[in-house]
Amino acid sequence: MKPKLLFHVCCAPCSGFLSTKLGKDFDLTVYYDNSNIFPQEEFNRRAQEAKKFFESQKINFILAKWEHDKWLDLVRGLENEPERGKRCAVCYRYRLKNAVEYAKDNSFDVFATTLSVSPHKDSQLLSEIGRSLSQEYGVEFLDEDFKKNDGFKLAMEFAKQLGFYRQNYCGCEFSKL
Repeated sequence: MKPKLLFHVCCAPCSGFLSTKLGKDFDLTVYYDNSNIFPQEEFNRRAQEAKKFFESQKINFILAKWEHDKWLDLVRGLENEPERGKRCAVCYRYRLKNAVEYAKDNSFDVFATTLSVSPHKDSQLLSEIGRSLSQEYGVEFLDEDFKKNDGFKLAMEFAKQLGFYRQNYCGCEFSKL
């Protein structure tokens, strides 16, 4: 029996390829929790693109509620931080905390995030946050930098082959500036 993995995803382009890889070793469930994404239409578009793909692959898809006002409260005062700055650290922790709480409440063995596949994300910081939350909640963290071994390149090739919608910004309104 494969361990149950809750895989936090940000979008289909970053996670589609990785899910095919992880599905070999884990009983995979995808968890879409991205209250940072703005506007809500963008959140919905990314969520529907991911849902369509994962359901076609017979992979469980969990859509978390969009709570952008709550996310804005968390990052208040950090609006002018650069990409990979303090705002991003708060955002990573918020989304990974939601994921590990869901994993714990629903008896998952492991949790992970697709965020480390992006060259725009701080993989070392994601790893530190994931390990810390793992200790706090007692759910194993799959600590992997998915961009290694051409992970980002392969994910983007996979996304292009399948014609995924691909956005041109992280998701939050402050990354568009």
